[in-house]
Amino acid sequence: MPRNDEPRTTGRPARTPPLQRLRDAYSRQALRSRLAAGFTAVTVAALLAFLVDVPVLAAIAVTVMVLAVFAALMRSSAAVAAALVCVAWIAVAYPLFQIPLAGAPVVLVLLLLPLLVSLAATRIRAFPVWHTTLLALLIGLILGLAVALTSMLTDAVPPALGVTCTVAAAGAALLWRAVAGYRLHRETRPRGDAPTAPDPGAAAAQGRGRSPAGRGGTRRTGTESAAVPVPVDEALAELEDMIGLDPVKQQVRAIAASIEAARLRADAGYAVDKPLRHLVFSGPPGTGKTSVARTLATVFHSFGLLPSPNVVEAQRADLVGEYLGATAIKTNELVDRALGGVLFIDEAYSLVNDGDGQSDRFGNEAVQTLLKRAEDDRDRLVVILAGYDKEMDRFLASNPGLASRFATRVTFPSYRPEELQRIAEHQFDQRGDLLDEQARPALRSRFDQAAQRGVVDELGNGRFVRSLVEKTAEARDVRVVTSGESGRQPAPEELVTIRAADVATAYDQLTERLPGFTKAPDVDEALAELDAMIGLDPVKRQVRSIAAQLQMAKLREGQGLPVQPPMRHFVFVGPPGTGKTTVARILGRVFAALGLLNRADVVEAGRADLVGEHLGATAVKTNKLVDRALGGVLFIDEAYALVNPGYSGGDAFGSEAIQTLLKRAEDDRSRLVIVLAGYPAEMDRFLASNSGLSSRFNVRVAFPSYTPEELTEIADRVAAGAGDAFDEQAREDLHQIFGHVCEAGWIDEFGNGRFARSLFEKACSYRDLRVSEELGDAATAEELTLVTSADLRQAYGEVTQG
Repeated sequence: MPRNDEPRTTGRPARTPPLQRLRDAYSRQALRSRLAAGFTAVTVAALLAFLVDVPVLAAIAVTVMVLAVFAALMRSSAAVAAALVCVAWIAVAYPLFQIPLAGAPVVLVLLLLPLLVSLAATRIRAFPVWHTTLLALLIGLILGLAVALTSMLTDAVPPALGVTCTVAAAGAALLWRAVAGYRLHRETRPRGDAPTAPDPGAAAAQGRGRSPAGRGGTRRTGTESAAVPVPVDEALAELEDMIGLDPVKQQVRAIAASIEAARLRADAGYAVDKPLRHLVFSGPPGTGKTSVARTLATVFHSFGLLPSPNVVEAQRADLVGEYLGATAIKTNELVDRALGGVLFIDEAYSLVNDGDGQSDRFGNEAVQTLLKRAEDDRDRLVVILAGYDKEMDRFLASNPGLASRFATRVTFPSYRPEELQRIAEHQFDQRGDLLDEQARPALRSRFDQAAQRGVVDELGNGRFVRSLVEKTAEARDVRVVTSGESGRQPAPEELVTIRAADVATAYDQLTERLPGFTKAPDVDEALAELDAMIGLDPVKRQVRSIAAQLQMAKLREGQGLPVQPPMRHFVFVGPPGTGKTTVARILGRVFAALGLLNRADVVEAGRADLVGEHLGATAVKTNKLVDRALGGVLFIDEAYALVNPGYSGGDAFGSEAIQTLLKRAEDDRSRLVIVLAGYPAEMDRFLASNSGLSSRFNVRVAFPSYTPEELTEIADRVAAGAGDAFDEQAREDLHQIFGHVCEAGWIDEFGNGRFARSLFEKACSYRDLRVSEELGDAATAEELTLVTSADLRQAYGEVTQG
């Protein structure tokens, strides 16, 4: 889907739960690393047990159990339950069997039995693994212990027979459980063959597959030939195999559960409606919406609710005709092709296009026709509308019929960096490519960077991963072919090995079009630009101190040391024309160079850019301004104007802007720097007006007025930049003018550096007039570029009088 340029998210991104972060870190470790760590833990436990005179075998057993529970916890909560069942069974069974079999080696078999039973239970999908494991182990324990205790009463029963009976009974229980699961599966499969029967348990035997793209740009997946429906658990297993999308999986499982409940009610003789529903899929691109739509089509087909698992994919162009009336015909033809299956309309919000200020009659006609068919054919058609979150909100609100008929919404989250990593590794594995030791962390660092800069959605989530994998393989091929010696064939492993340089090349190619992904300036370059500014020595020292703190924090983070969140928001106080905006740009370059901002861009604003025409509009306007500045620096000049004491009832508009700004400053502190600028006294009153301002904007940079010498140097530099120069007398007059203005205390009122520039520009205009009148076309290059004392004095008179 094409990406809207306006930032879509203004809130703070959701934090990943600590357990999920731990699981992600665990899954990133190679299997041999995990095994080595486990072996080390067991060895250390054995040594400690030996030193403190504890039974070594018991210590090893306890350590292995703890490691098994931890490994299960890293997989899922269900795995933890199964692991706890196994540990509890061993803790109970092992001591009990020691009574009749004290010291017998055969008892060690009991330590392996829970592992084998739990592995077998994973293959019986009709019941929870922990439940099957518990049932089989309990049956084995009861029967086996009874036989073992019987051996204490009679010599006819060998003691070891108890362990054998335990294993046999557990195996028999598993077999019985498998048969029960198979029967349950047979009973819950769709029955019958009437596609429109009101019984939600009735079956309609149609197959799956793929057919060529349909006409009109639509795509149809599935086949028209009859076939046995895919079992529901297999369809849901395909969904579970997808990486990430946990909220989506939960919602789809809930839909499947409600359909199963309706089937059970129908079997019990209750009257039920066909549990078909139309859906809204909202979320960023590349998050598997089409794949989940196909899974849902298979689920509906497997339950007998739809006669076909086909999915017809469409967009606005497939519904809207070239003239009024043709749209209804085209939409009806599309729905007819999708009948019996699922109609998936991507970018559905484009059907309501009010961009030209007028209603979209063609789109409205398509919506009305679609709503009528969605109602008339609700027993044999599922319509899924897909698109971005905000756009879908506006689309559904545009017509009451949409919100009522499409009441079920499935929200697709963006992929997290660890999920993008798993997708990429899976795709490399499918291609037969190998990642060397440096390529894997290089890949993860790129995904982390994309997430930090908030461009995962813009890049396309899963589609971005696919493009990155293909580009990386292409970069590898170019490297291998061009780096080898003439006539030498590359080694076979070189042809399939991905290196960190290949990942970097591919990532740069894919992100070069995005703002902020151009080569970031070096910190030294940014500070060199600061040093090149005239005067401002206190400001230079303070900015260098800020840069040093940021650099040290980066080093501490790299070495795993605790790091305080870096300062993000600043107050620049000082008279006008002292370089506050320029220093803000340099500060932005420092943050960008250290990777703390996406780009070094500065968005300049004043009160008018934040305050709306009425209450409520101010928050919208302020949010849009912050959205535009995200990833860079927002520079608000004369920020004190947001608190206007001239209003008798208080400045409600300015207060609304401040509250919105404070919230965004906190929510987006990881990707935004805000600089509030103004005169010292006014900024003091402004910061004191709201405690949130003084706490969030606690770094103050004071800009001094320029001295006469600095102003003279500024004027010389401006003239040199324009290819002009002052004669000797003009330079003396220039210094005297600046000295007089500074001594009189007018320099701040005149604008400091701006005054020097204005004075030079006015002097040039008088120079041009003089040369034109006195010399005309006979003027030499020196006469055309030299500013005299007379030119300067005339310019000073005009500037000071203005």
